[in-house]
Amino acid sequence: MKNLITLAVWSFAIVLPARAQWVVYDPSVHTQMILGTAQEIAKYVEMINNQVQQIQSLTDQLNEFKHYETLFGDPKAVALATANALTSELRRTELGKSLDTLMEAADGVAALTYNAAGLYHTVGETFSTPAGATVRREPNQYKPFDAVNESTANYITVSTNSAARRVELKAQIAQTTDQLRAAQTDAEVQKLSGLLVGYSAALAGTEQEENQALAGALIQDIENRNDERKQQQAVRDQVSAEFTEGLDNYRTKFRLVSQPANFPSR
Repeated sequence: MKNLITLAVWSFAIVLPARAQWVVYDPSVHTQMILGTAQEIAKYVEMINNQVQQIQSLTDQLNEFKHYETLFGDPKAVALATANALTSELRRTELGKSLDTLMEAADGVAALTYNAAGLYHTVGETFSTPAGATVRREPNQYKPFDAVNESTANYITVSTNSAARRVELKAQIAQTTDQLRAAQTDAEVQKLSGLLVGYSAALAGTEQEENQALAGALIQDIENRNDERKQQQAVRDQVSAEFTEGLDNYRTKFRLVSQPANFPSR
């Protein structure tokens, strides 16, 4: 500040002698002008210093943001190629059939001709009596057996499909785990961790589908066994009723003699 005032005084001191013959010199006025000019210059310098400090502060903030982005990463810039496989898996339609569908599709003729690719002996739609007569079996009576066969086939289909998918999902989990080990930013870690959770859920889903198919086959077999016992009980009730009715008819037609027999005397 003092240097600026001294410079201004010397400048006016140089100019004044050349024009002394035209202007009346008033030291107080010139001093006031010099002081005013110096104050304006000082304010301008202060304003420039404030702007420089603001620019420096913004620069520090920008550097801090860049440092944060270097450490944590930009989530938008993290693209996971393995996420497409997870999306396709989660949107896939379940392969297994419901128990109601299997029961409605039960076919007695299919049960009579079923042999599990040669594992069992085919019952056949007809059989021959010892006398050589051909008797045709009633297909509707064999529907429960076909329901079990279809439930078993459904379980095998779901189990085979689930096993193949588990291999693929485990491979994706291993690949994602390797990517997680090599992750350099927090954004990568967060996205890869979420992806691992999704793959784990999909893996558990395959096991659940298989368990559901197995439960369907077991339930159908239980229902068949229950119906078999019900039919046996119905037959016993019918036989008991028929036996009782036969005894009653026998008593009606053949009465026992309650009086002693009288034999003629000679």
